[in-house]
Amino acid sequence: MTPDHIIEVSWEVCNKVGGIYTVLSTRAKTILTKTNAQLVFIGPELWKDVENPLFKEDKRLLAGWRKKATEEGLAIRIGRWNIPGEPIAVLVDFTPYYNIKNEIYADAWNLFAVDSLHAYGDYDEASMFSFAAARVAESYYKHVVAKEAKKGNEPKVIYQAHEWMTGLGALFLKHWIPSIATIFTTHATSIGRSIAGNMKPLYDYMSGYNGDQMANELNMESKHSIEKQSAHRVDCFTTVSEITDVECTQLLEKPADVILVNGFEDDFVPKGAAFTAKRKEARKVMLNVAGKLLGQEFADDTIIVSTGGRYEFRNKGIDILLESLKRLADEPTLDRDVLAFINVPAWVKGPRKDLQERLESPLNSVTPLETSVISHELYNMDDDKALSMMRAIGLDNNPNSRVKVIFVPCYLNGNDGIFNMPYYDLLPGDDLAVYPSYYEPWGYTPLESVAFHVPTITTDLAGFGLWANSLKGEYSQLEDGVKVVHRTDSNWNEAADEIKNTILAFTKMDDKLVADLRRRAAAIAKKALWDKFVKYYLEAYDIALSKVK
Repeated sequence: MTPDHIIEVSWEVCNKVGGIYTVLSTRAKTILTKTNAQLVFIGPELWKDVENPLFKEDKRLLAGWRKKATEEGLAIRIGRWNIPGEPIAVLVDFTPYYNIKNEIYADAWNLFAVDSLHAYGDYDEASMFSFAAARVAESYYKHVVAKEAKKGNEPKVIYQAHEWMTGLGALFLKHWIPSIATIFTTHATSIGRSIAGNMKPLYDYMSGYNGDQMANELNMESKHSIEKQSAHRVDCFTTVSEITDVECTQLLEKPADVILVNGFEDDFVPKGAAFTAKRKEARKVMLNVAGKLLGQEFADDTIIVSTGGRYEFRNKGIDILLESLKRLADEPTLDRDVLAFINVPAWVKGPRKDLQERLESPLNSVTPLETSVISHELYNMDDDKALSMMRAIGLDNNPNSRVKVIFVPCYLNGNDGIFNMPYYDLLPGDDLAVYPSYYEPWGYTPLESVAFHVPTITTDLAGFGLWANSLKGEYSQLEDGVKVVHRTDSNWNEAADEIKNTILAFTKMDDKLVADLRRRAAAIAKKALWDKFVKYYLEAYDIALSKVK
């Protein structure tokens, strides 16, 4: 069974925050093509007084429904999401629902056993948005879908809610309109992420963890409650990888009905001469910034290594990467310069004025700037985790060291004041990418890297790493384009050495072999295009719609 209408709800609709944005924005065009359904995304209205570059309002679009929705008290804007396929997007102002927050939470407890009593932080904000999105979907169903039903057609409707932040609305909508088929997708369990982030051994003791007990211990009762109830009560429960499904089974006591493997579209990756030009320009910019910061010139054959993603110090493997780079710096057989960029947004204050002055000067710098390991200023320079570890292990960009590390603690949006190039324009300049995650349900950053022809190191604790292994039927090696490092709760030293040795081996490869690796990396990305993975979504739609029928 295929849907006639698909409504997808996420905090990251027209709001670029993390990996879910990539999932939704790259998949939309394929879903439109494969289903011929009317696809409507619902996201939070966060841009009331500022133009949202990702959203184009169109007051003619669904004008009849807009009028009805406004009369019902819904504060919405309807337009197009500025992504391939340009799907319909509805942004809803959820703030009015704070006035009835207690009543909403009381109903959630009485109807669905959702415990909101221990809520704090972003729980209220997410829940009010989730409830508002459900009200929008309810209105859409009454005034758009119902019209089709009156004409003799029985439209099939999917409501897909992403992450715990939208689960509450899915439950309410299922209660209000049972004929809407509900899908709940967790991209990472809140308890699994919290266990990992609190330095507890997630994997060695997985079979012994009780999700409810850990929620109480980690003060996560409310988020866990909405996530667990959503998983059990919707028509189809899904997650994004086998490793996360293990978490769901243990911590939520509910295995996924379908694993929605995350795909990718590479239509924004430049081709041929355009890619070569992008790579050349990116390397020029990165080597220039490093040269001005460190007061030295970097040769064209410098090996540029990078990592990126959210600033989850342990979960994203930033800690083990820094340790590996320190071991590489101490390696006597290293005979090439390695320049590593840690592209992770932190509590950034702004670009360094002294570095900006040097970048604007035509003169070459011969002395390093003070604190030469960071490109921007932080509000918490003294207690930042990355800087603290670099100081502790002596990763200090000593002029005599072959390994230099630069922490880039800002969003690379093209206007950061130092690089002034978007992330996707800088990515082609990398020679090698490293994402040695401890907790990574999928892993878009390594997939993006290989799409840009960058050989990549990841781990078997990342969904992407397990998928890369599945392509080969054994552990993928750097010669395949992706190196998958074995990580557990107890093999830190071995994993750090393996990462170090892999980078070292890469520095000794000749140009022909490196070119071959780059082709193989890009070939792996081709196997992860959405047209290969959309079948899992069609399966989830069928399960949900069949259950409703």
